Amino acid sequence: MEQCLTEVAGRIAAALERLAPPPPAPPDFAAADAFVWHPRPPRLAPVPAVSRVDIMLLKGIDRQLRILCDNTRRFATGYPANNAVLWGARGMGKSSLVKAAHAEANASPETLSQGRLILVEIHREDIASLPLLLGLLRESARCFLVFCDDLSFEREDTDYKALKSILDGGIEGRPPNVLFYATSNRRHLMPREMIENERSTAINPSEATEEKVSLSDRFGLWIGFHNCDQETFFAMVDAYAGHFHLPIAREALHAEAVEWSVTRGARSGRVAWQLIQDLAGRLGVRIESAAGSDQAA
Repeated sequence: MEQCLTEVAGRIAAALERLAPPPPAPPDFAAADAFVWHPRPPRLAPVPAVSRVDIMLLKGIDRQLRILCDNTRRFATGYPANNAVLWGARGMGKSSLVKAAHAEANASPETLSQGRLILVEIHREDIASLPLLLGLLRESARCFLVFCDDLSFEREDTDYKALKSILDGGIEGRPPNVLFYATSNRRHLMPREMIENERSTAINPSEATEEKVSLSDRFGLWIGFHNCDQETFFAMVDAYAGHFHLPIAREALHAEAVEWSVTRGARSGRVAWQLIQDLAGRLGVRIESAAGSDQAA
């Protein structure tokens, strides 16, 4: 009888093993400097050419650029560095800066001597699969910059609790060869009303609030982005126009910039790039569409 039960259990285990999805194949990290994480089925898809803006075209964010590039360069060369959240005004180049910092770190001779830093993008809806991704990256000798664009959580989301443990506090902790960067329009990654509601309905309001804001505390760097003034907006437009050699006088360009920003109700890197696309089309100048496509950070 006991032998029969053992045989049945063995057959059940074998059947379940056949039904289980195969483990993800070890990625070829020599294939590219950037990958996109897909959890179903689990795989890292190489990105042959990253859509990024040249770091010299990022205007009005000099302080933010210096802080993030320094942090990224230290990590890429084996020194301690912090997780970072880039938060604030939309269209001011948050995600563009992350990708530019990655490229700038890989341009360093010291980084090249240790192996290029790999950028891995994870989508907001796949945050729950982050432990699986980190398990894959932990086994590699390379350094990885895991990037989540537009990260935020709504009232019904519980993924933020898992993210808190992964970033700092879990028994395994964040792998030493992985750094996590996120962009968000919200400083604490959650809507204010979500935090306020927790405070008003909890038995201990301060504890409820601490629970909600403690996620952002896992990021050692909080880098704020704010709406730019007209002078900075002009600098953005001038940089793009000069880079793409648009045949337009500076005064005429600034007049176009003022009209464009008024009709959009905003001044930002994204708005500047949209103006340049429109001007280039009207002036018959061909530009690389990927060059500024990510100014929507």
